Amino acid sequence: MSSHEEPLVEARDAVLSFGQTPALQGASISAAAGEILAVTGPSGSGKSTLLHCLAGILVPDAGGIWFEGRRVDTQRETERSALRRDRFGFVFQFGQLVPELTAEENVALPLLLARSRRASALAEARSWFGRLGLDGLEGRRSGELSGGQAQRVALARALVTRPAVLFADEPTGALDSVTGEHVMNLLVDSVREEGTTVVLVTHEPRVAAYAHGEVVVRDGKVTPLTVGPVAS
Repeated sequence: MSSHEEPLVEARDAVLSFGQTPALQGASISAAAGEILAVTGPSGSGKSTLLHCLAGILVPDAGGIWFEGRRVDTQRETERSALRRDRFGFVFQFGQLVPELTAEENVALPLLLARSRRASALAEARSWFGRLGLDGLEGRRSGELSGGQAQRVALARALVTRPAVLFADEPTGALDSVTGEHVMNLLVDSVREEGTTVVLVTHEPRVAAYAHGEVVVRDGKVTPLTVGPVAS
C-alpha cells in the first residue's frame, strides 16, 4: 500500500494461538481501497488465519483489526456476521457451492440471505453469468460443472453483493494452470470494474503476480515483499 493511501482493511500486531500453538505473532497488514494484495508463505505459516482475522471470522488474542477506520475485533459476533454478509465477499479453494442449489441460486444466495426478493436476487445473479463466461449454465448444479466453471460461479457469488473487500483463499489451488489463469484474469477484471479491494492468499508465484503488492507470512509474522503493477 502506498504511504499516502489510507487502509481500508488492516490488522495491527495481531496475535492468535490455538491452544499452545502460536498462529500469529504480531502480524500487521493493510490494503487500500481498490488494491489487490497477495499474502504468500509456506503451508502452516498463518496465511489463512490472518485472512480469517481480517474478515472477522476469528478474533485475535491481542492486537486489532480495522475496517473503514472502525475496530472489528471488538464487535459482537452478530455485528461481524452482518459485516461479512453485507460488505465482504469470499472465494475458497474448492468453491464450496451448495450442491442442492442451481448455479444461479448459488450466486443469488448472499442476496437472499440479505432478504432481497427472490425474483430480483435471481435477476442480479444471472447478470454475472455473461460477464464470467457462464451463459447457459444457470440451471446446472455443482456436480454438473467443471472445476473452472464451479470456481467462476463461486466468484460470481462473492461479487454479487458488490463487496468492499473480497477475501480469496487459494482460489486457483484446485485448478490446472490454464484454468487458474482464466479465473484470475476474470477476478482481476471484475474487481477492477467494481473497485473492490482483494486480499488474496496463495502459495503460487504466478497467482501472486496479479496483485499490486505482496507480503510474506512466516511463523505468524508478516514481511512486505513487493509493490508493482497488476499482471495483465
